[in-house]
Amino acid sequence: MKMIVAPLLRIFFRPWMEGEENIPDDGPAILASNHLSFSDSFFLPALLKRRVTFIAKAEYFTTPGLKGRLTAAFFKGVGQLPVDRSGARGAGEAAIRSGIAVIERGEIFGVYPEGTRSPDGKLYRGKVGGLARVALATGAPVIPVAMIDTEKVQPPGQVMPNFGVRPGIRIGRPLDFSRYQGMENDRFILRSVTDEVMYEIMRLSGQEYVDIYATAAKRQLAEEKKVADADRKAQQKAEKAAEKEAEKEAAEKAEKAEKEAATGPAADRQKDTGA
Repeated sequence: MKMIVAPLLRIFFRPWMEGEENIPDDGPAILASNHLSFSDSFFLPALLKRRVTFIAKAEYFTTPGLKGRLTAAFFKGVGQLPVDRSGARGAGEAAIRSGIAVIERGEIFGVYPEGTRSPDGKLYRGKVGGLARVALATGAPVIPVAMIDTEKVQPPGQVMPNFGVRPGIRIGRPLDFSRYQGMENDRFILRSVTDEVMYEIMRLSGQEYVDIYATAAKRQLAEEKKVADADRKAQQKAEKAAEKEAEKEAAEKAEKAEKEAATGPAADRQKDTGA
């Protein structure tokens, strides 16, 4: 990742980075980043000097086919940890245990507080759980990170990246939550810690903040798309019906005109002349 992928990313995309000095040379830390694109999982771990261990959904390791095998090989190769998200509570506990284990080894644990990629480039409400609980259980500093323009490099659903975009990484100063250590079971404290981190990410990224979860926004956008598609199909159906009705009326008028031409005064004169 560091020796091959990073140089290629620098050659083809020329990514920029600010605030790398805020990441300690050694010792544990938590990186909390916004999540705009699948390519975030390439740029952030590849360009930083130290290794970053992220939690990754289990589907990345179990998807069949060539693409699935390549994806699994990539995530295994960079040391990412699979978590089964089929059971929300069990997945959250597994992620927390994994994060604490990474911190206890003196390494860097990476987390996307939004829980999923932003569907539209906005910054959404951070989920209470992994980030805050790992921070309070371990006392590790939380370093806010803003990924910039990675959604333009690889928009959601697009396989091939756009090479004309120059993405960036902006790293903020470490946040110390040691004053809350041992209070990881207080939901109000967890929400306060999460919101403070999200505010710093918003400040670094310049994103518009939306105070709902990204998963809810995705459902809302999907429902709006479903309604829009239904409206479009209904409109297309109405337009086709109107076209058929217009064609029918035009045919009836033409037929009527032909009958009138065949039985009108001009036709009578033609008959008289012929007689």
